[in-house]
Amino acid sequence: MRWLVTLLALLIPQAAFAALDCSPPAHVAAPHSVGPSDTEPARQARVVGYTLALGWAPEYCHRRHGAEDAFECNGPLAHRFVLHGLWPDAADPKGWPEYCHAAALLPEPLLKANMCMTPSAQLLQHEWAKHGSCMAATPEAYFAKASAAFAALRFPHVGALAHDRELTSAALQKAFAEANPGTPPQAFAIMANRAGWLEEVHLCLGLDMRPRACPAGAGSADPAKPLRIERGSARPRSSPWRDGGDRDGGGSSRD
Repeated sequence: MRWLVTLLALLIPQAAFAALDCSPPAHVAAPHSVGPSDTEPARQARVVGYTLALGWAPEYCHRRHGAEDAFECNGPLAHRFVLHGLWPDAADPKGWPEYCHAAALLPEPLLKANMCMTPSAQLLQHEWAKHGSCMAATPEAYFAKASAAFAALRFPHVGALAHDRELTSAALQKAFAEANPGTPPQAFAIMANRAGWLEEVHLCLGLDMRPRACPAGAGSADPAKPLRIERGSARPRSSPWRDGGDRDGGGSSRD
């Protein structure tokens, strides 16, 4: 049966296959509450579109792998894109709305229902409090919208692209566009760390949740610069330096 699972992984798009071989953990530890702060104030703004932020799990697990990351890094999700979050955009690329309403702790059933999409209870809590509260009346509605957008996306064979020593951000944008007919390459923003390793891919969406060209200020990597992709092994890299950003709050002011 192992050969069949491998064959399905190649034939079925990632979003569909995730439900096939991912089971949520039997128990999910309760997250802690999050809210606005001096550096992340509550902010209202007119929503003009959305960003679907996809994290490349192999890169995250390569540089940070503690007990709290075991579900993501020790199973089938460790070699895939996972959903970082669905974010509302404003006309000012740095003035997005955040922490629009007080957010209660998410119940365990809702956390478990979304762990195969976003494999961190604390990140789910963070995304609902910071972003979801500005675009949905309930966490159930927010995660349903995020899940639908994530499930609609198709992924190129990133593992094969990782072997290309001449890969650029523009080439990865093109690969995503080819995997999603009708979506322009400019709808994808490639996020790399300072050493040039892929961290995330952002899909820009309009108010109708259809792909749109990313606005100026979306922060995509230089399209002509080389891009490296972690394949998910424990081998040392050619450079000992790694970016130390924290996906839960230290790596990007937007997350």
